[in-house]
Amino acid sequence: MTAEITLFVNPTAGRGRGAHAAQPAASALRDAGFSVRTVVGADAPDALARLRAAVRGGTGAVIAVGGDGMVSLALQAVAGTLVPLGVVAVGTGNDFARATGLPVRDPARAGRLAAEALKGGRIREIDLGRVTRGGGAGDGVGDGDGSWYGTVLCSGFDSRVNDRGNRMRLPVGKFKYDLAMIAELAAFRPFPYRITLDDGPVIETEATLVAVGNGCSYGGGMRICADAEPDDGLFDVTVVGDCGRATLLKVFPRVYRGTHLSHPKVTVHRAAKVTLEAAGITAYADGEPLGPLPVSAECVPGALRLLS
Repeated sequence: MTAEITLFVNPTAGRGRGAHAAQPAASALRDAGFSVRTVVGADAPDALARLRAAVRGGTGAVIAVGGDGMVSLALQAVAGTLVPLGVVAVGTGNDFARATGLPVRDPARAGRLAAEALKGGRIREIDLGRVTRGGGAGDGVGDGDGSWYGTVLCSGFDSRVNDRGNRMRLPVGKFKYDLAMIAELAAFRPFPYRITLDDGPVIETEATLVAVGNGCSYGGGMRICADAEPDDGLFDVTVVGDCGRATLLKVFPRVYRGTHLSHPKVTVHRAAKVTLEAAGITAYADGEPLGPLPVSAECVPGALRLLS
């Protein structure tokens, strides 16, 4: 393994924590005898192009410093390769780090763990989801064969809240999405879905949301797919059925504990391939918009070599 390590940094992650977190992570790697090269792009496409060039050039590992969005971007470069990924989780949600047992908002510890894993060859192979839209078109960030994700692909009520929040200029921060949720509740209705699991028959159902989990949580600890494991070769597919506003408001707080799965309106399936179809619904994966349904997701076993 080459001694040069690529530090992939989002300086704005966690309201500026990304820039500060890169320093102790780099120090831990240098103290372990590695040379460190930092990659920071002008924007997401530029950053990804630079990272892909580093991977092609034979970097020994990529260490993503930031939140779930930065990890998601790094996956597009390292998934399916022999280059391992380390994570210094200092973003807002950090669901990927939580799902894989990595330190959260402790950059010095995360840097030391990555350095020790590199020195000891301690690598965990985990699954990733690979998404194609509308029959296989790429999304402009991933390649033409699809985009990779590590945590949860969501669609339905939660993605409509994201859509509305992303269109709002004010207020800023989490409060914007609280207001977006209130607005979506006012217009709430279940959506007609067509769901295909593996090679089974199409399931036609009214659903509030459908989440396809490689990891267990999204949105900073909302355990929508609470029992999902990132190394079992299968997705956990959580379907919240045709509940009304009152039921949704009652069930929603239980998502943080994962106890919503026992509600009679919630069904969980396990599958290696999932296709979702519904009109007027955007799919999000790792918190990033993928585009409108239909989408297909495949669980790819061992697609990522994770430093842990």
